[in-house]
Amino acid sequence: MVISKKGIVATSQTLASQAGAMVLARGGSAIDAAIAANAALTVVEPMSDGIGGDLFLIYREAKTGKLYGLNASGPAPAGLSIEYLKRKNYTSMPGSGIDSVSVPGCVDGWAQAHRRFGKLPWAEILQPAIHYAEHGSPLTEIIQDHWRGSVGKLSVDDYSRKTFLREGRAPEVGEIVRNADLAKALRTLATVGPRAFYEGAIAKAIVATSRREGGVIEPGDLANFRSEWVEPISTTYRGWKVYELPPNSQGMAALEMLNIMERFDLHHLNALGPEAFHYKMEAQKLAYMDLQRFLADPRESKIPLSGLISKAYAAERAKLISPGKALCEAPPGNPALAGSGDTVYLAAIDSEGNIASLIQSVYLSFGSGVAVEGYGFHLHNRAALFVMDPSHPNALKPGKRPFHTIIPGYMEKDGMHIGFGIMGGLNQAQAHAQFVSYIADHGMNIQAALEAPRFSKQNFGGCDTKVEGRLSDEVLTLLRNRGHSIDVLAPFSGYMGGGQVVMLDAKNKVHYAASDPRKDGAAVPEPESWWSKKQ
Repeated sequence: MVISKKGIVATSQTLASQAGAMVLARGGSAIDAAIAANAALTVVEPMSDGIGGDLFLIYREAKTGKLYGLNASGPAPAGLSIEYLKRKNYTSMPGSGIDSVSVPGCVDGWAQAHRRFGKLPWAEILQPAIHYAEHGSPLTEIIQDHWRGSVGKLSVDDYSRKTFLREGRAPEVGEIVRNADLAKALRTLATVGPRAFYEGAIAKAIVATSRREGGVIEPGDLANFRSEWVEPISTTYRGWKVYELPPNSQGMAALEMLNIMERFDLHHLNALGPEAFHYKMEAQKLAYMDLQRFLADPRESKIPLSGLISKAYAAERAKLISPGKALCEAPPGNPALAGSGDTVYLAAIDSEGNIASLIQSVYLSFGSGVAVEGYGFHLHNRAALFVMDPSHPNALKPGKRPFHTIIPGYMEKDGMHIGFGIMGGLNQAQAHAQFVSYIADHGMNIQAALEAPRFSKQNFGGCDTKVEGRLSDEVLTLLRNRGHSIDVLAPFSGYMGGGQVVMLDAKNKVHYAASDPRKDGAAVPEPESWWSKKQ
C-alpha cells in the first residue's frame, strides 16, 4: 500500500496520477485532483476514456461525512429509435458507428462536480492534460497493447487514422504521443467553459460529425443535457456498509451478489479454495440474471430496486445454490415479492479526507470509432447497450439512458472509509463483490485484495467462467468436478479489469492507496512541502 498523511491519487497511468497529486499540492480538493487525473487520462489512455464518454462519481464530503452520487450518463438522441434503426435494416443494436452514440455526459459531470466540491479554478485543473496533449508523453506498455488491438477500428476513418496511428500502426512503447487537436478541445473547455462541449464550438463539431456520418445527433440533444445528482444505494456485508450508485448503472448487481454471498460462511473458508470460489461464482450468476432482466433507466422503466437488494430476496435466491453442483441455468427471480470493455477508474483522497471514487469510459476501445474532426477525441458507443425489444425495460427510446456497466464503489466501517472501483464492462459488479469479500471475509489489506486472483463471467447463463492462473491445479479440478467450465487466463489478466483504491483511517488521520498491477498506473501521494519559498 501507499501510505501518507497527505492526499493520494491512484489511476491506471502514472503520469495521470502525478497530475492529480500535483493538483492536491496546489491546494486542490479530491474532486479537483480526480478531474485533473481523468482529463490527463483522456490524453495518455484515449482508447479507454475521453470527453466523448460518460462518467459516474461517488464523493465523500469530509466535513459532513455525507456521500453524494453523480450520474453523468447521457440519453439516446431524440432521433434515435427502434423504428429508425429498423428502417436502416438493423435487427440488433449497432456496436459501433454513429448510431451507437448516445449523448456524452463526461464534461457536464466534471463541471457539476467541480462546481459543488472544487477549490481550484476550473481552467487550472485542465492544465496538466493540455500540457500532455501539446508536448506529448511516452506511451506505456499495457496501454500500447490496447492501442495495437484497435488498429482496425482506427483505420476505417481518415481523421482517426491520421490522429491516432503512425503510418497505419499504433505508436510503440516509449514513443512520444501528442494530440494537438485534443489540446485544442481541452483548451476550449478551459477558457470558454464546459458548456462549450454542449452549446459552443465543440458541440457544433459533434453535430457536424454526426451529420457527415448519417447520424441523428442534433444541437438540442447536447444543449438539453444535464447530469443528475443521485442518492447512493447500499447494503451491509460482515459489518461493512457498501455503497453503489442506483440504476441505470449495474451497481445493484454488486449489492445483490454480496447479499447472496453473505448467506454462506465465506469468512471461515480459504480465500483461494474451491468452496469460496464456488459460492461466489454461483452468487454472480444469480445476480447477473436479475441484472440482465431488470436494469434500465429508472426515469423510463419501473425497476424493483428495493427488492433486488434486500436481504430477504437474497435469502430466497441463495436457496438455489448447491454446495456441490454448479447451477448452469439460473433464471431471473421475482424481486417484487421481496421486502473487454475499456474504462478508466480512479480514486483520489485529499488531506482533509474528502474522497472521490470516479469512473469514466468511452465503452469499447475507442468507443464508436467515430472521431470528432478537429478536436481529437472519439464519441462513445454506449447506446449499443440498449435492446431493440420494445417490451424490455432497457428498450431503446429517444431521451432514455442505456444500461450502464461503469460503477464507482465505496465502503466504510469503524472509521475506515474506502473508495474503490474495478473497470471492465460486465466484470465490474462481480469484481466489486470479490474485492469487498477479500477484505471483509479474508482480512486482506486493500493492495492484497486488489491483487488477489479473481474470476469473471461476462455473459448470461451457462457454467463457463474465466479465472486467473494463480489457482492451484487441485482447486481447478475440484471446481470442474462441481460442473464449472473453467477457462484459465494469465496470472494477472486484463480481462479481470484494473482497479484503484484509496482509504481513510479517520481515527489516525492517515491515508492509504492501492493500484492494480493489471494496469500501467500507480498510487501517487501528494508531495510534502519541505522547503519554504525563501529557500
